[in-house]
Amino acid sequence: MKSFSKSIRAGSMLLMLLFAGLVLAASADKLNRESDKTLEVFRGEVNGAQLFLDQAVGYLVFPRVIKVGAVIGGETGEGVLRVDGQTIEYYRVSAGSIGFQLGVQAKSIVIAFMTKQSLQKFRVSGGWKVGIDGSVTLIDLGIGKTIDSQNIKDPVVGFIFGSKGLMYSLTLEGSKFTKLDKS
Repeated sequence: MKSFSKSIRAGSMLLMLLFAGLVLAASADKLNRESDKTLEVFRGEVNGAQLFLDQAVGYLVFPRVIKVGAVIGGETGEGVLRVDGQTIEYYRVSAGSIGFQLGVQAKSIVIAFMTKQSLQKFRVSGGWKVGIDGSVTLIDLGIGKTIDSQNIKDPVVGFIFGSKGLMYSLTLEGSKFTKLDKS
């Protein structure tokens, strides 16, 4: 019982540290530069990435999403929404979880909206939540693999890459996307 209580306290402390970082949010310029670098990595690791992005109506880029967990877990990161290659809005992704978990992980996420309808639904939502407001089909690609854009028919497609850390979770289920004001 004492070890469970200590785990809860440690998890709570980690979550407080994680979300304290939200106060130190990135500026719009820095977020755009980091998103550009993330897209370069994405294009370099995945053959056909540029063609895929060109076919998308719009796409979200989250350069760095941090997940921290010790029984109670949380993840968060900031990103950009781009349409026609231009940033039009800024977003935060966040999610929480309870269960067996311990560690820290950093990853990058690219989510492509393949139809105008899926992009519009995302943009008008007050806080789009994966699994409730829409679904994201995750494409599992290793370095050097090719995107077969002819066979991807899903309206919203996600890529998680560059995972570093001690915790592994290839899911966006339960993640909530909230629009930010970076003006």
